[in-house]
Amino acid sequence: MILLHVAAAALYALSAWALWPQGAPEHAVAAPARPPTAGAPISSATLLVAALLLHAWLAWNDVVTADGLDLSLANAVSVVGALVAAVALISGLLRTLPAIGTIVLPVAGLAVLLPVVFAHPHDYTFADKPLAAAHVAVALVSYALFLVAAVQALILMGLEKRLHKRLPDPGRDSAPPLLTLERFLFRLVTAGFALLTLTLVSGMLFAEQVFGRPIPFTHKSVFSVLGWLTFGALLWGRWRYGWRGRVALRWIIAGTVFVFLAYLGSKFVLEVLLGR
Repeated sequence: MILLHVAAAALYALSAWALWPQGAPEHAVAAPARPPTAGAPISSATLLVAALLLHAWLAWNDVVTADGLDLSLANAVSVVGALVAAVALISGLLRTLPAIGTIVLPVAGLAVLLPVVFAHPHDYTFADKPLAAAHVAVALVSYALFLVAAVQALILMGLEKRLHKRLPDPGRDSAPPLLTLERFLFRLVTAGFALLTLTLVSGMLFAEQVFGRPIPFTHKSVFSVLGWLTFGALLWGRWRYGWRGRVALRWIIAGTVFVFLAYLGSKFVLEVLLGR
């Protein structure tokens, strides 16, 4: 099983390497980017699909055990890593903005190794409740959408900075205009916000059934609400005042940090720092 995890990480690395000539920022300084070859995107997509299929099978075997669901920090990061890579592929961002692949694919490769490097079983107490399982699944997908949006926001901030400094853009012949990329970015944020809203609602219903109150006051709930408020304010400002550019991109990164801290951050504190 360990070799399969290593194989999945190697497939992610090869897929990222196939995208690197188109997405690497260093080419912008030394020389204009060379045009992409016809075979590179196909080979990268093939490798990535193979990595995702293997990663999905491994994640299923790591999470679904004979004793129930194992949602340890390592398994949770592994699942989110696979979802992030899947969102980047399905959304078409790897084709329109290959630099995203050079970031998220190595991260997914590292994520698939965590369950074998940091094995720390953590049974999910409410695995037998369908609402709880659906709540976790929707939450993880929303986290993946926000993480992809944050990576895209960072790349757009870099492209916008280069534009203001009148530096050459290595992807000017193949990448869509910044406004087009920004519009797509907000579609990702809107989808993530809708799923995060569903996560909070389902979480309140589940908490009321189990604990007798709508939502427990924990670090997880506080950061989740802060993330929801941040993205809600951003989308409202976008609709009402047309927020865009660096201001909007910074809001996206801030909201993603809150959402990340809500689940993975809280699990890190509980499992790694407190040993629970």
